[in-house]
Amino acid sequence: MRFPRTRPRSLAGQLFAWQVVLVAAVVAGCAFFAYVSGRGQAEETAARQVRAVALSVAGSPSVREAIRTDDPSAALQPYAERVRRDTGIAFITIMSPDRVRWTHPDADRIGETFLGHTARALRGETFTETYTGTLGPSIRVVTPVRDGGRITGLVSAGITVDRVSSQVRAQLGALALAAGAALVLGGLGTYVINARLRRHTHGMNAAELSRLHDYHEATLHAVREGLLMLDGQRRIALINDAGRELLGLAPGTVGRRIADLDLPAPLTGALLASEERVDEVHLTADRVIVVNTRPVVGGERRGTVVTLRDHTELQALSGELDSERGFTRALRSQAHEAANRLHTVVSLIELGRADEAVGFATAELELAQALTDRVVGAVAEPVLAALLLGKAAQANERGVELVLAEDSLIDDGALPTSLPARDLVTILGNLIDNAVDAVTRGAAVSGRRGRVTVTALADGGELLLRVADNGAGVAPADAAEVFRAGWSTHGAGRGLGLALVRQAAHRGGGTVALERGPDGGAEFTVRLPLTAGVRA
Repeated sequence: MRFPRTRPRSLAGQLFAWQVVLVAAVVAGCAFFAYVSGRGQAEETAARQVRAVALSVAGSPSVREAIRTDDPSAALQPYAERVRRDTGIAFITIMSPDRVRWTHPDADRIGETFLGHTARALRGETFTETYTGTLGPSIRVVTPVRDGGRITGLVSAGITVDRVSSQVRAQLGALALAAGAALVLGGLGTYVINARLRRHTHGMNAAELSRLHDYHEATLHAVREGLLMLDGQRRIALINDAGRELLGLAPGTVGRRIADLDLPAPLTGALLASEERVDEVHLTADRVIVVNTRPVVGGERRGTVVTLRDHTELQALSGELDSERGFTRALRSQAHEAANRLHTVVSLIELGRADEAVGFATAELELAQALTDRVVGAVAEPVLAALLLGKAAQANERGVELVLAEDSLIDDGALPTSLPARDLVTILGNLIDNAVDAVTRGAAVSGRRGRVTVTALADGGELLLRVADNGAGVAPADAAEVFRAGWSTHGAGRGLGLALVRQAAHRGGGTVALERGPDGGAEFTVRLPLTAGVRA
């Protein structure tokens, strides 16, 4: 028959058992020490007491006078018994130098030989010893009686060991009571502490806690989302590898305050916020991250749990998808326009006006081909060329003229592989979209045709991308804010394009600047090194 495996005792239970044993051992040890110490002190007190009595009797003049008489016992026995009763000791024996008793608590033993050592006393010493005599084991003091320069007798005063033990036993009850109270109080304190520990460890045993720690460490390193835990003082209590990578933090940041880290101000504000944050998009120098925060509250604020998701690639793909959608709409619009023009050419031919049909078709082809030839001739980089042609079609659909500056020139192979084509699309695509939006709004107010001028030049180890428009421009008060994530004149949910431009420029080791353009609108200039300084 197989019995079910019993679950090991919890860590709190194990600690409670060990602490009870420890407390019991400490209390028992203290009690034993107190007993031994008390017995030693009782014996020492008894020895001092009988020594004082013995010296007092030996120094009494009446004792010396009684010894000189023919019958010392007649005077000494009543005196010794009176002193014994007054002091409460067991016996006082006064004897001759040859150890013949003159006094004894048992009068029948007077005249018998004293049981004990006297040699040291005969040499003039006073000494203490434990000896078994007629009254049993006793602590006794033997001292000489001096009459002039002679030793005429000896005095032995003593207290039985049983009486000392009875005194210690009388104290032992109080000692046992104190030890029991200490054991009860120690047990209660241990129980309270371990009950609290049990709550904090959720009743898990040491093996379960160790396994949980191993899983915890493995999970932290395996999760690709960034995980950040802040304590109540807004210090980093825990951060995993992904979180450190997303925030660009070096190892050893645990214990540092969030406010002391070199993070963008909006991101720092989100991490320090006391309220919950859900799916907020923030930009660091190199990444687009989505931040979620949740306070840890248990009676008082204990900290914050933060999760970080990397949306850099997703944002870039989203931008490319928006561009593709724009290209699709532009192609659909151009197909519609081409169909109208084809119908016009066919109708002219049907009307017998072939020369006019040829002239109309030729003019349309020259207009469309001119921009294509200009872009392909100046920009040999296929990604940028395709982007410019697509954006030109989109701009034309919105009634905006996109022009490639005359000094634009990017030779084939001029751009290094270390400069990602995706970053170039992010930079130039967002700048053109921003300019087209600006002049479209301006055209609706002024009634003039919008114009966007693009410069793309690779020269002197540097790539220059400049986009200027003839819109209303950017107010000087907003010039420092246009690159901040969330800044937009289009309302909530926008304002990420220019922030992505600055981020992509930073990744490429370059700069982005805003000035007033020659046509009165905004002019954005991005400079990227083609040789060194590109960030990984």
